[in-house]
Amino acid sequence: MDGGTAARIARLAADEPGARVLEIGAGTGALTAGLLRLGADVTAFDLDPQMVEILRSREDLAGADIRQADALEFDYTAWAGDADWRAAGNLPYNVGTPLLVKLASLPRPPERIVAMIQKDVADRLLAKPGTAQYGSLTLAIGLTMRAERALTVPPSAFFPRPGVVSSVVVLRRMDEPEVVVRDRTWFEQVVRAAFAYRRKTLANSLALALGLPREGIAAAITSLALKSDVRGEDLDLRSFAALADALAP
Repeated sequence: MDGGTAARIARLAADEPGARVLEIGAGTGALTAGLLRLGADVTAFDLDPQMVEILRSREDLAGADIRQADALEFDYTAWAGDADWRAAGNLPYNVGTPLLVKLASLPRPPERIVAMIQKDVADRLLAKPGTAQYGSLTLAIGLTMRAERALTVPPSAFFPRPGVVSSVVVLRRMDEPEVVVRDRTWFEQVVRAAFAYRRKTLANSLALALGLPREGIAAAITSLALKSDVRGEDLDLRSFAALADALAP
């Protein structure tokens, strides 16, 4: 409901005329209108057919390609083709985390993602090793994207008013991945397993979650010059990549 905030978010996504932006979860079109005013090439979709009707009925949104689609099922690669693009949106909070991981894991991720998400999810994206917020989300995104917090948005900016504080984050695709992993799917599996049992050591958590012999895991940890009682939250991205490669089937 805050036009100034919507305009600020639009500028983060479309800082140059002609920017190709895919808006996810367009709702009633507050951000869509802001993107169009900046001269962006906008495709906007929403899951709710009633919202899509509202969007298509607005004359000021006639310049946007409005679609009905599910954010988790949408074929981003087919839509994007070979051209660079950006994703933006007030993400549905119940799917915001898996959606960000999906976008960052695409064969060619968007060059920029501007997303409004719950503040606690933003805290996890930006977390450092050794903190309570640091975890699998931090690492899955950090493999290909650099994250920054652009602004925090209070509940009063929305209707209906949510029960959480929101943050707008900007994720920028790196020219080269922070680290190279042999198998991204396996890397993400190892990372999730490392945080599956936070109270346990890394070796115990991996053994329980992956079903691998603890002795082999302990040997891999030792080979990386890590302490035997190290925990998942103590490892940085590079260490996790090396560990995943060492444990690869």
